[in-house]
Amino acid sequence: MNTLAEKVRAELTQYEHPLFIFDARPATEGVEVVIQYSPPEPQVHTYVFLLRPREIESKQFPWMFQKQLYDCLHDFIIEMFTCNPQRQDV
Repeated sequence: MNTLAEKVRAELTQYEHPLFIFDARPATEGVEVVIQYSPPEPQVHTYVFLLRPREIESKQFPWMFQKQLYDCLHDFIIEMFTCNPQRQDV
């Protein structure tokens, strides 16, 4: 899995964002991509998603990875809402 994690890390070097830090680490079933909020405040959770070996080894990996990364960033930002109509405490 280290080789797959290195491939994902190499792909991540193409992405820089002032609010997020990206990393990849080997996991039992593939490679976990880790997204962390960069500024020290406010502290928010770390977002992690799993890439399976077949996804990383695919010829479409760069395109598929970009789509999945952007989709996950969207989800991460939505999860940062502290209040919204669906989440209001009654």
